[in-house]
Amino acid sequence: MKTKSLVLAIAGSAILTGSAMADVKVGSLMGFTGPIESLTGGIHRGAEIAAEEINAAGGVAGGNMIELVTGDTTCGDATAATAAADRLVNAEQVAAIVGALCSGATTAAANSAAVPSGVVMVSPASTSPAITGLDDNDLVFRTAPSDARQGQVLAQVLRERGVESVAVTYVNNDYGKGFNDAFAAAFTDAGGTVTGSQAHEDGKADYRAEIAALAAGGADTLVVLAYLDGSGQTIIRQAVEEGDFAKFAGGDGMVGQSLADAIGGSLEGMVATQPGGDSAGADAFAKVAEANGLELDGPFRAEAYDAMALIALAMQKKGSVGRDGMSAAVRDVANAPGEEILPGELGKALEILAGGGDVNYQGATGVEFDDAGDPPGSYLVMEVKDGKFEQQAVIK
Repeated sequence: MKTKSLVLAIAGSAILTGSAMADVKVGSLMGFTGPIESLTGGIHRGAEIAAEEINAAGGVAGGNMIELVTGDTTCGDATAATAAADRLVNAEQVAAIVGALCSGATTAAANSAAVPSGVVMVSPASTSPAITGLDDNDLVFRTAPSDARQGQVLAQVLRERGVESVAVTYVNNDYGKGFNDAFAAAFTDAGGTVTGSQAHEDGKADYRAEIAALAAGGADTLVVLAYLDGSGQTIIRQAVEEGDFAKFAGGDGMVGQSLADAIGGSLEGMVATQPGGDSAGADAFAKVAEANGLELDGPFRAEAYDAMALIALAMQKKGSVGRDGMSAAVRDVANAPGEEILPGELGKALEILAGGGDVNYQGATGVEFDDAGDPPGSYLVMEVKDGKFEQQAVIK
């Protein structure tokens, strides 16, 4: 799933799950190329597993089979995100969208195509606090929590580890800006010092001048709020080469084996946060993932499974696969009251809904939407040990 050739093949295809002839299309709007491409194959697979489970149980709303149709946002290009969303919404006529992943791509897709056409989006990875305030007619949901909380968690983790001062570099987009604001405020409130903070543009070949300016502040820990296959990887590599920083920390966009492989032993001890938990739902998803050959070696796999499951169960709830009524139905199946549903129990949920009952989809991530379509969420503390990111703790 991590090779570029396979990612490109996925991005250019429509993947049918469980039927020779699809009855309803759902978009998978993700960064199949670009600065998170090594993560996207696994995230898409999470959504695909949920669709396969639904189709194996007989489909939705009278037996309609789900087809996942992909669109590539490239993560960092709003024009590409707009074009991909337009194709899914207007040419492919998808009923709903799993995605996007990067926050700027979600905003661009929502404003340009999804919201004007009344299409629900459920993002498994867009974490910018700006998503909360979107004027979206209650059409944009997310199964990953806001960075307003992740910034606090990362600050808490570093302070508990005795880190007194940090420098911060963040990618100059909605994700980076929101994460930086939340982290800097929380770290300072906790008694730490931010010696320097700089935005950077993704995709540059050389960040040495920016790194040197941050190193001049005296901190030995560099917090990198960016993407592991883009600027984040380049910045850490060049910081190591120049000897400017000895320790690194980051958020969910930096967690993945491709970063550890690229940097090598100099990444040992890097600390990062990502959404996740230790609930019964998380354990159930781990079993589902293992049974379907999905490695949980990066973030947002579980969130993607939950996003696809919510869309399918919402269709079953309202008894049709059209766009009308999707928003209210998503809320109905996600929140109490109803029988709690975990990963691997989607067939059971379909039966309950077909019989006129209610479900409260907990999923892998403890789904419960507030008025803005945001979940509460919890976080995993990850650390690079022996060349791999390993889970160290859960913070709720």
